[in-house]
Amino acid sequence: MADWKKMARELILADGYIEEKETEIIKKEIMADGVVNKAEAEFLIDLRKSAPRAVAKFHQFVFEVVKKAILADGAISAAEASWLEKFVTADGKVDDMEKAFLKDLKASAKKTSPEFEALLTKYT
Repeated sequence: MADWKKMARELILADGYIEEKETEIIKKEIMADGVVNKAEAEFLIDLRKSAPRAVAKFHQFVFEVVKKAILADGAISAAEASWLEKFVTADGKVDDMEKAFLKDLKASAKKTSPEFEALLTKYT
């Protein structure tokens, strides 16, 4: 049986650049059921990490999906903080967009774990 995620990843990254049109297609499919799950977020994170270049709209969408997945219950747990650290450090550095994202999560969360607070302090 075909690995659809692998095939989609290879097609999207074939030219080394995630363009506006590709972003629109990805967004349409990920948001088709109105629910964002962790597997979808991880797929997008892998794309983001693997793409040599991508339009800003793609990065913004990845942050939107990760935020929805993390804050589904309103809180950021220790396990989610660990997962977030892997996300923001995937390319070996934490850039300004990722720092702003962590601050936005803090402002949007109803409750945060001590592990998330430590992550926030470490990278912002």
